Amino acid sequence: MTNTITLHRVVRATPEKIYRAFMDTDALVKWLPPNGFTAKVHQMDAKVGGTYKMSFTNFSTGQTHSFGGTYLELVPHERIRYTDAFDDPNLPGEIQTTITLRRVSCGTELKIVQEGVPEAIPAEACYLGWQESLALLEMLVEADVS
Repeated sequence: MTNTITLHRVVRATPEKIYRAFMDTDALVKWLPPNGFTAKVHQMDAKVGGTYKMSFTNFSTGQTHSFGGTYLELVPHERIRYTDAFDDPNLPGEIQTTITLRRVSCGTELKIVQEGVPEAIPAEACYLGWQESLALLEMLVEADVS
């Protein structure tokens, strides 16, 4: 059994800026890990068929979870689709994540769908983690710093 997670937000930033936040390793480690975690990007080849490898570390316990996957679709400023698989054998299977960006009058409509989340990960924990991550994303991309 697996779970599907669906998130929807409107962000006060351009699709170009949000897309870049998903493709830039320095940006990813700043916004993607949920509260209480740090992140490392070990490898990232952001092209269709390219792969990536990351890890999140729990700042309190020091426990690290590593994962990686393959980019399936990259349409600049519109769509990102990739797979995720955990290195932990207790979290089997492959997750497919699709991010859709659409320019709207006040910024960008952002939709995220994660399919195949292992049953061992409660859906509500995924929603909470993504909400924390997206709040950090908004702080990064909505900032108008000169």
